[in-house]
Amino acid sequence: MNFEIVMQELEALSKERTKKIYLSNGAHEPLFGVATGQMKPIAKKIKKNQPLAEQLYSTGNYDAMYFAGIISDPKAMTEADFERWIDAAYFYMLSDYVVAVTLAETDIAQDVADKWIASGEELKMSAGWSCYCWLLGSRPDDEFSNSKLSAMLEQVQQTIQDSPVRAKYAMNNFIYTVGVSYLPLHDKAVETAKAVSPVEIKQEKGKSKFLHASENIQKAVEKGQLGFKRNYVRC
Repeated sequence: MNFEIVMQELEALSKERTKKIYLSNGAHEPLFGVATGQMKPIAKKIKKNQPLAEQLYSTGNYDAMYFAGIISDPKAMTEADFERWIDAAYFYMLSDYVVAVTLAETDIAQDVADKWIASGEELKMSAGWSCYCWLLGSRPDDEFSNSKLSAMLEQVQQTIQDSPVRAKYAMNNFIYTVGVSYLPLHDKAVETAKAVSPVEIKQEKGKSKFLHASENIQKAVEKGQLGFKRNYVRC
């Protein structure tokens, strides 16, 4: 299946309602408006195809870029490739749900994510923290440094309230994910969540939104979800 056929198949799956939802979340033209679940049958035919993924990602079309993440071969990508992808990720659904997810399936994930977190750039920071969430939610606890994650929780506690909006969301999710998916630091994550809650998200229009990681961790505890790990990072 070549580039032209994939673009045609994606366009055929477009829905105006889905397109409006994506636009309201920060996407811009060009895009079709394809529900991610509808991409799976096409992805099954292709499986992994990094050259095709690169062609699709370079279009700037949101749906094509998302689909590129599904069929990419993460282990064939270098740090320079991920830098190129994050530079082209113009809003959080690309940075956190395409680039960060793809990065989380590589051996360089933590090194690259650390650099992005330290960058001071909103979407790179968001992708970096999100990558750790994908990692923690899918890999065994013994793959992580307890002291490193502990220091990262302290960093979140000290900096989250003054961080850019999308970074706030990702950092708040990091606290939650450590609390639920990384058992050695569950108690510390709970303490951190209580210390920072609520995290205020100022909206351009209307009232502020508040994030409550501590409440969400408690809900996960009540549902028996402690230690949760995904089988797969990508859909």
